[in-house]
Amino acid sequence: MSATPRYMLGVDLGTTSTKTVVFTLDGKVVAQHAQEYPVLCTEPGMAEQDPQQIFEAALGSIAGAVKAAGATPQDIALLSFSAAMHSVIALDEANGLLSNSITWGDIRASVWAERIKKEFDGNAIYRRTGTPIHPMSPLCKLMWMRHEKPEVFSKAARFVGIKEYVMFRLFGEWVVDHSIASATGMFNLRQLDWDQDALALLKLDAVQLPRPVPTTYRLPALKPDMAQRLGLATDTPFIIGANDGVLSNLGVNAIETGHVAVTIGTSGAMRTVINEPLTDPHGRLFCYALTEKHWVVGGPVNNGGNIFRWVRDELATAEAAAAREEGVDPYEALTRIAEKVAPGAEGLLFHPFLAGERAPLWNADLRGSFFGLGLHHGKHHMIRAALEGVIFNLYSILPALEDLVGPTKRMMATGGFARSALWRQMMADIFNREVMVPESVESSCLGAAVLGAYALGLVDSLEAISGMVGSNHHHKPEADAVKVYGCLQPIFAAIPAKLEPEYHAIAAFQREMVKPK
Repeated sequence: MSATPRYMLGVDLGTTSTKTVVFTLDGKVVAQHAQEYPVLCTEPGMAEQDPQQIFEAALGSIAGAVKAAGATPQDIALLSFSAAMHSVIALDEANGLLSNSITWGDIRASVWAERIKKEFDGNAIYRRTGTPIHPMSPLCKLMWMRHEKPEVFSKAARFVGIKEYVMFRLFGEWVVDHSIASATGMFNLRQLDWDQDALALLKLDAVQLPRPVPTTYRLPALKPDMAQRLGLATDTPFIIGANDGVLSNLGVNAIETGHVAVTIGTSGAMRTVINEPLTDPHGRLFCYALTEKHWVVGGPVNNGGNIFRWVRDELATAEAAAAREEGVDPYEALTRIAEKVAPGAEGLLFHPFLAGERAPLWNADLRGSFFGLGLHHGKHHMIRAALEGVIFNLYSILPALEDLVGPTKRMMATGGFARSALWRQMMADIFNREVMVPESVESSCLGAAVLGAYALGLVDSLEAISGMVGSNHHHKPEADAVKVYGCLQPIFAAIPAKLEPEYHAIAAFQREMVKPK
């Protein structure tokens, strides 16, 4: 048994799974464990999850990682949390569930998001809170719930996100970190407290929401029964942490001016760090808290790795099945198919708006499409175009980001997509920048662990991350591909604006005609 703690744990409550990574105090990965859970989509626009499933997955992930590391309770210096943003759960007076967790991907509040923009000075709310008006945000979800689910809204004594729900079950305290709060559309960035005008719009009182605390906040003692299940001591230091986006920047060491992190997991995002809150006059970018001296500005996209999953499950089912029979990862097999197609997919573009879209257009009614499809195109072109479309879409955030904060100097890539050499090279070519990939793709977990170490005084500053992040891959732009993509990017970017009325029309048709399963 070690007399001195030697491990720190980063726990990421993600959209499709909870992951726990055990790190040494200098950032080396020792062990990890993940548990998945489904997203419930039984009607158009719906994306919900069972909070109990996520809570059990969190317990299983932490316990599994501790066991995989062969760690004793005395080995653990700290645990710190990352979590997906924008979820909403309604609870009754006894803290019983009145709803599932409504996730960031749920777009049923799209009509109410438009009404807030037009009828309630949505831009003023955005400028105070840093969260663009979009159905992803709890502000819009609660407006929708108040008007369209009044039987739930009226009974609710409290509204929380999934991270706050898990924290309460573990520690018995209703608190929310500034980072998660800053992504709700209801949190005043300058006051670091709930925005009274936003709450008035919803007819909510601050007591119905968790108490905001800094991201370095140390949580109370772990409940004894929870400690037993996790294989930890009740007095193990737990730090509340932040949201997954800002921690991903920290986890890849993209916290200096001009350093940009690009992430593609289920969704995607591009972000950079500044030293005070800043919002975009055009409402294209978010601004979320990391600490009181570190703020993250950027843009998220709804459509990232979920597009590759859709390609696997709907467009290339035969190819995926054949790969499984051969013992090959279906994603790897599809990547090999895409590699046989030249950059630009011979003039085929794919707009990956299968889940609507956030930055920089913030239009939940956008829908996906192939453009330029000809008789010379086959399925292999479609697969390549789908992967390129995700990167083209992310690239569209860059002009807005550089308008606000200036030129970008360095690009770090992370997330599940970073395992693919093809996708990494596509990013270098489409962005026409060198792309660096850190050793660990679980950057949010490392970011959470380092933030926890900083909170406990184990490191002097967040810059300690620089000694923990190695670089596995460097991809430099290839001139021929850059030229092709430079021709196609303006065409890709021009189409959504031209089709805006048609996007709204087809989305309205789908809402009316596509019935819940």
